[in-house]
Amino acid sequence: MAPSKKGGFATVYTAPLARLIEQLQRLPGVGPKTAQRLALHILKRPEDEVQALAQALVEAKKRVGLCQVCFHLSAEPVCPICRHPNRDKTTICVVADSRDVIALEKTREYNGLYHVLGGVISPMDGIGPDLLNIQALVRRVSQNSVQEVILAISPSVEGETTTLYVGQLIKPFTKVTQIAFGLPMGGDLEYADEVTLARALEGRRELMS
Repeated sequence: MAPSKKGGFATVYTAPLARLIEQLQRLPGVGPKTAQRLALHILKRPEDEVQALAQALVEAKKRVGLCQVCFHLSAEPVCPICRHPNRDKTTICVVADSRDVIALEKTREYNGLYHVLGGVISPMDGIGPDLLNIQALVRRVSQNSVQEVILAISPSVEGETTTLYVGQLIKPFTKVTQIAFGLPMGGDLEYADEVTLARALEGRRELMS
């Protein structure tokens, strides 16, 4: 049953349950029905499970920040990928979001490092180059022995703009390639399957001017 427009959730659910549903509905991809289902499921679980969930949420929020090197999510100053002794330090894969790092790692086809821009250039949304981790990438490439930078940014209009902009800045220092997309225009890396992403990495091409 949908809540009354006049009284909101409180007219259908008891107040604490209504607040829980409202908070769950703030999560991306969670609509009213899903929020209600999750809330009712949580209420049915033992109290210790609910406490563990609440503690995990608070701890993650407090402890998880950004790696000082690549800007991927990390609970330490430098993330496990950047610290790993067997990663190829001469190759950096540039992505827009940490979700893309997770997607590419699942392919098990890439063994280099990453650099997370924190978004894409989007003037319509007020996001310019200065708001992204682009200058940090330029410094990182220019000050280290990087042999290749792979641009793996989703092929939207904003993504292509970002790819071209970043590519031009990096080209004076090293080889720049772009992954070959078996994705539709506007598709997101995080939703692509591992096989498609693996082939995209294998078929990357040098970025043209």
